[in-house]
Amino acid sequence: MKTLILMRHAKSDWSKPGQGDKERILTERGRLTAGLMAIWLREIDCLPEVALVSSAHRTRETWERMGLQAQVTFDDALYLAEAEVYLSAIRNAPACQRLMILGHNPGIETAMGMMADGRRVNAPTAAIAVFHLPVDEWQDAKFGMAKRLAFETPKSLV
Repeated sequence: MKTLILMRHAKSDWSKPGQGDKERILTERGRLTAGLMAIWLREIDCLPEVALVSSAHRTRETWERMGLQAQVTFDDALYLAEAEVYLSAIRNAPACQRLMILGHNPGIETAMGMMADGRRVNAPTAAIAVFHLPVDEWQDAKFGMAKRLAFETPKSLV
């Protein structure tokens, strides 16, 4: 049995004219909620061993603000990826029991829905979905096979 944590990056700043999408930073609220979501993961005893994080500044900063200790890889392929790209990343993940993928909408939100029952998920910034997958190896992961254990947003924690 594997545990998968899917997370959308925290709230990012759109206020800088001319700034490229990939370079957007977090807002103050985003910085705070990234830390809040890390506290929640600690409280439910669900800390990742491995994290695959989009290479965009806002996802990297979300990861850094969470202060989690895990083997981390920043991956260009996860930047604005479709759900199938996230599934491919899961299937090719290094050996571990608890894997976290930190990415972007709409792909991460779609992946959150497709991992378990295919129901649409509304994933605001910093939302986290936690799943159990009945597999021994990540390469055997498929959409529709997981059991969603938890879904949390910063708004519901405050």
